[in-house]
Amino acid sequence: MLAIFSKSLVDPPKELNSPGSISSGSGNTNNNKNKPKFSEEIVRIFQQVYSQNAPLSIGIGNSAFLAYSPCKGPQLHHQRTFCGMDNMYCIFLGNLNNLNTLIKQYGLGKSTNEAMFVIEAYRTLRDRGPYPVDQVLKDLEGCFGFVIFDKIAGTVFAALGADERVQLFWGVAADESVVISDNKDVIKASCAKSFAPFPHGCMYHSEMGLMSFEHPKNKLKAMPRIDSEGAMCGANFKVDVTSKKTSMPRVGSEVNWAFSGSRA
Repeated sequence: MLAIFSKSLVDPPKELNSPGSISSGSGNTNNNKNKPKFSEEIVRIFQQVYSQNAPLSIGIGNSAFLAYSPCKGPQLHHQRTFCGMDNMYCIFLGNLNNLNTLIKQYGLGKSTNEAMFVIEAYRTLRDRGPYPVDQVLKDLEGCFGFVIFDKIAGTVFAALGADERVQLFWGVAADESVVISDNKDVIKASCAKSFAPFPHGCMYHSEMGLMSFEHPKNKLKAMPRIDSEGAMCGANFKVDVTSKKTSMPRVGSEVNWAFSGSRA
């Protein structure tokens, strides 16, 4: 799968952007392959990788691009599902073992799949926010990763379960767009050194940043990452067990999401 979001939508942690990507090809055309690519070229890279099984894709103006190939990829044992409803779009990877229970809990139809459920859970959080978002994500049993784009609100929401069987990677393109994919080779070709694994047990919301839903009271810290060539890459993010957040303040019903005070 592939998701690209413009810099006007997403402001990633500054540690994701490696200085090695900026200097890798300056003044040397032979190093162009090691420089971050622009969004249009990243789309072509993804399409070439999955040329035997044409990926489904949708572009939303100049703000977002989503694509996925349901049958082929580096994590073949996990299903990929896509859903779009009411100007909300979701790519879901993996399986929820308790999907039937969640469907009943949210009062949804029996034909609801994982991507559809995640959109409905997101809608509930966005519009009414009855529970902390970390608790909603903890209620998801199984291995999962997903990316949601809310066109009306202009927000991006991504999460990756603590089960490490599903992997996501994210990085920064040449035009400062944020790129998310489950294919490490696509991310490396797209973002050069400015990429890293998306941290397990964590979520990213474009208005509130990166946080751990497994340990919501702890901050995240960037861990420097150096590749086999000795070049600085985008940082890994780990839970800082020694650093606690201040208590989340109560928010009124007019405030969407249960995110207030949760930025890492």
